[in-house]
Amino acid sequence: MKLIIDDKKKTLRQEIDGHIEELPLYSKKSFELISHCWMKVGWNEKYEYTFSWLGRPIIQLPEDIVRMQEVIYAIKPDVIVETGVAHGGSLVFYAGLCKLIGKGRIIGVDIEIRPHNREAIENHELFPYITLVEGSSTEEKIVQQVKKLVQPGEKTMVILDSCHTKQHVQNELAAYNDIVTPGSYLVVTDGVMQDLYDVPKGTPEWKDDNPQKATEEFLAQHDEFHLEQPPFLFNESDLTERITHWPSAFLKKKKGG
Repeated sequence: MKLIIDDKKKTLRQEIDGHIEELPLYSKKSFELISHCWMKVGWNEKYEYTFSWLGRPIIQLPEDIVRMQEVIYAIKPDVIVETGVAHGGSLVFYAGLCKLIGKGRIIGVDIEIRPHNREAIENHELFPYITLVEGSSTEEKIVQQVKKLVQPGEKTMVILDSCHTKQHVQNELAAYNDIVTPGSYLVVTDGVMQDLYDVPKGTPEWKDDNPQKATEEFLAQHDEFHLEQPPFLFNESDLTERITHWPSAFLKKKKGG
């Protein structure tokens, strides 16, 4: 795809396989095309590595952070399980929401929690809301350790944000889907890998080896879940598409599922 922006004529010219379409620059479709390109370039330039949350690096797009806040406030889970800890920014973000809402706690799982990150998380003001579990998120003893931390009857959300290979995500989906409560979400992050296989810092194998492929196969075998992108809770625009690293991420467990 080729895009040509003419800010004097206020047009955007899109060319795909010889087919040319000229659009008003200031339009919904132009915004979506530019945003998709911006998202790919931004990922390559590590844009998401420029943010922190209450003192801890949080490696997420700002829009994904805000959208997740909307979901957590709507669901008000008792427990959020997140695989992938890194610097702990997401854990601190979720913990802060739990404190503000007045309920909830976070379980963070990672194959390696580096000493300096563990120290920073454990010394953080919001650490009382966080439990750290170190070990592979798909190892049976770790899975069982996490599940023992969830009490019967607790409303539970699961966020998968560790290794993003198709096989690993499939294993995590198999391991944790049963603790998601009806009406809550199993969130499979970073499906954007499917669109990044051709950027300079991407990998060609990502075209097929990515979280979206794992999600598709999971949904085909688990009719108790369905893909449901949470609605915009406030929208005074004509926009409907998100600027996100998490396409096809939100798997909602059906009531009674």
